[in-house]
Amino acid sequence: MVKLTTRVLTLTALAALLATPAVALTADSTHAPGTAAELKAALNTMLQEHVYLASAATGAALGGRDAEFKAAAGALDANSVDLSKAIGAVYGDGAERAFLGLWRKHIGFFVDYTVGTAKKDKAMQDKAVQDLLGYAEDFGAFLASANPHLPKAAVAELVRTHVVTLQTVVDAQSSGSPDRAFAALRDAAKHMGMIANPLADAIAKQFPQKFAS
Repeated sequence: MVKLTTRVLTLTALAALLATPAVALTADSTHAPGTAAELKAALNTMLQEHVYLASAATGAALGGRDAEFKAAAGALDANSVDLSKAIGAVYGDGAERAFLGLWRKHIGFFVDYTVGTAKKDKAMQDKAVQDLLGYAEDFGAFLASANPHLPKAAVAELVRTHVVTLQTVVDAQSSGSPDRAFAALRDAAKHMGMIANPLADAIAKQFPQKFAS
């Protein structure tokens, strides 16, 4: 019971952490990529990092490793800020702020899912999954409104797959099977290229003057 309480408190702390400003970015992390290839590489790196850091945070939280969790959660939010800066470099400050709020929202829903998993509360898990699936539609609409080359339905489907693959990671972590957890993590990270690549291609197509081939 004490261990479960620690897990839940640790996960609750993540929600609070996401509402606070992240650590300052280095200058290099805010530079917009200069070519289409650099843009694609940068988005792949940041989106795969998102998965690895989210997994580190949920794994530490489920295991009651508070110091490790706090470090992972802080790095995860800094990654979210990096992603928002990449969007802002193309679409402006308003889009940067909107993206960051929306992106943090889906991390919050994963917190809810992980808390439900730790508590073995299926109703809480199911609600978190429904919230995440609804988020996929919102995120698809957000990107489609910014870029005509990103159809809402296609983006939403890719985000739904991200939700399912990261959910599988949390389930495997909770089961206590490192083999399953790391296999699921590799699948989840690999899938992020399916988001990063079309996103980069669409941005480069929309702004050919900014991103040379």
